[in-house]
Amino acid sequence: SASRGVIRVDDGASAEAAARLVRTIVAAADEASDGRLIVERYIPGPEIAVEGLLRNGELEVLAVFDKPDPLDGPYFEETIYVTPSRLPSTTVAETEEMVAAATGALGLVEGPVHAELRLPPTGPAVIEVAARSIGGLCSRALRFGLGVTLEELILRHALAMPVRHRGRTWAASGVMMIPIARRGVLRAVRGRSAARAVPGIAGLEITIPPGQRLVPLPEGDRYLGFIFARGATPEEVEHALRTAHGHLEIAIDPLLPEAHPA
Repeated sequence: SASRGVIRVDDGASAEAAARLVRTIVAAADEASDGRLIVERYIPGPEIAVEGLLRNGELEVLAVFDKPDPLDGPYFEETIYVTPSRLPSTTVAETEEMVAAATGALGLVEGPVHAELRLPPTGPAVIEVAARSIGGLCSRALRFGLGVTLEELILRHALAMPVRHRGRTWAASGVMMIPIARRGVLRAVRGRSAARAVPGIAGLEITIPPGQRLVPLPEGDRYLGFIFARGATPEEVEHALRTAHGHLEIAIDPLLPEAHPA
């Protein structure tokens, strides 16, 4: 999770180094593995995410998120998601059609879908399609109708219960996954009151308590927390998220060397 172990390589030497690191990550996570790795072609271009719900094989798109920060590697830590997309409507339509085709090819028929795509000059390309909703606390950036959460929408669908109004509650909304800048022990997160006071900020959650060890990508598997914003435009939302993050002062103590018995 959180793009753990996802590494860009551009030549043989970097591929060998990445393979060693990924195997170390898998071993540290105590995950069963036969030693084989997944190698995929790198696709350049902006990245977006599509949140949807399948109903009898038909895809209902709930949100298209822009990811305004470049994800060029060598690691792929996501930060900001903002909806609605600022892409041209024709591009958004192409991505929605591609996600619908991908879910059909996978044989998915009912339930939530989270898809990620890249937008190279040749047109949208699917990176992944998952039969689940958006991860972490990111779903808090979405509300439908009169305040219905994404989880309630999914459960209502599963139980064949109606949802009268499925349009998004806010004109624009977004979330920032607070990145872990460096390895160490979290001492404190200061400036939270100032961050929450930024116009447009709807919430701030620090999900790692003080005293816990912080591990950045590619070994890490979680974020420091989440900032939520809403506004009249995607630009307002992105600005609020960046401003709030700028108010946070994250104090990280270095890790002490491990003691070895004499």
